[in-house]
Amino acid sequence: MYKYPTQFWLLCLSGMLFFGSFGIVIPDLPAHLTAMGGEDHIGLIIFLFTISALISRPFSGKLADEWGRIPVMVFGALVSSLAALMYPFASSVWFFLSVRVFHGFCTGFKPTGTAAYVADIVPTDRRGAAMGIVGFVSNIGTALGAALGPYITKTYSIDAMFMTSLALGVVSVLVLIGMKETLPNRKKFSIERLAVKKHEFFEPRVLMPSIVLFMTVFTYGTVLTLGPDLSDKLGMYNRGLYMFFYVGASLLVRIVAGRMSDIHGRVAVLKISIPVIAFGTLLMGTSDIRLPFIELEPIASGISNDQLQFIASSIIIGLGVGMSSPSIYAWTIDLSDDRFRGRGIATMYIFLEAGIGLGALLSGYLYSQLNNNILIPFILSAMLSSMAFVYLILKSRRKLESETG
Repeated sequence: MYKYPTQFWLLCLSGMLFFGSFGIVIPDLPAHLTAMGGEDHIGLIIFLFTISALISRPFSGKLADEWGRIPVMVFGALVSSLAALMYPFASSVWFFLSVRVFHGFCTGFKPTGTAAYVADIVPTDRRGAAMGIVGFVSNIGTALGAALGPYITKTYSIDAMFMTSLALGVVSVLVLIGMKETLPNRKKFSIERLAVKKHEFFEPRVLMPSIVLFMTVFTYGTVLTLGPDLSDKLGMYNRGLYMFFYVGASLLVRIVAGRMSDIHGRVAVLKISIPVIAFGTLLMGTSDIRLPFIELEPIASGISNDQLQFIASSIIIGLGVGMSSPSIYAWTIDLSDDRFRGRGIATMYIFLEAGIGLGALLSGYLYSQLNNNILIPFILSAMLSSMAFVYLILKSRRKLESETG
């Protein structure tokens, strides 16, 4: 049985603390923005954070390949934690949104360095499982942070919650500082290294997994944006309940699915997970529509069939995402040039952020323009996932034909 090195487990601990620091602020940000009169801009909380994280990826990728994995992770964790302290001082809507942009840009550095570090210390035939474990602990950190944040705000104050976010981030950095750098022939940091050249923005080797990722995470942006409103429509007592089931289902399969991708191949796992995402997305979009071919029996009094369908769809999407994420991450690492591993990972994250951001923005726009018709955005998301499946089949078949022919 393979034994992961100590450095790997330290990386996981740092990641859990970092995502706890990130997740703890999420639940209270909409109310914080609304309190200063920015209720019309709540949708920008996710969009601006995602887009600014996207912008940071080429810089984080280049610095991870030249300056080192550890410095990039330390910078991302420390500065994004300090950004949490800026929220209490945001006295206007635009100041708040500016802080959100800054927070997203800094946060984008940590995952890039983490994935590159994992690739450096874990053998090729264990990368899927390793990325599954990293994703597992990261989601645990986010979920625990999201649960802890409102409790601290309610029991103490919102400022205490932001201070806790800072503390978690600092501890995450302290863990990183004691770890060994894995990049050989490191170069010293200089301002000139921030000048990213045209060819350094994109790694063509990882285009295929990146496109698949873009089309599948569009669903996540849609779910994140419209899930709360759909919860209200269905009379759910807790607007965040669907995310609990989504994250929980994702956690259940991440490690096993990652290992399966090591054994059977990345594409083989994606051929199963992508249709699962598409089906779950369509099921969620039709939660408030009576479907003749789906008749779920309530498991408890006070829970309607529509609510059960909504919860079931959250679980199904979570299972699909939990299977696909470690497979795509490991596939990206496999295809990356060892010399430019950070750039390859950054490219994948650019497509990730773009998919989530556009999913959130477009679904919110369609929802408002179609008189709160929630079905159309979910159909669009399901269609994109289906297109990702077709693209994957066709491209993998052409590759096989070229190799055998």
